[in-house]
Amino acid sequence: MAERVRGHWAIENREHHVRDVTFGEDASRVRTGNAPRAMASLRNLAIGALRLAGRDNIAEGLRHHARDMTRPLATLGLT
Repeated sequence: MAERVRGHWAIENREHHVRDVTFGEDASRVRTGNAPRAMASLRNLAIGALRLAGRDNIAEGLRHHARDMTRPLATLGLT
């Protein structure tokens, strides 16, 4: 049981670390209404799409995709 709990928190910490360090989530000034939940969902979408595309380094993947506006669409299968 303790191993499952540790595994759960390892995943939680890994995901939170990426969102906080890469996206600056803890410093976000989005605080009212549904906006915080919507922004968290968009961040999770970006992280998930990059991981499915084989990216381990999310920050590098974001920089790579920012260089050409067609790359994110291709990653999401929209082109």
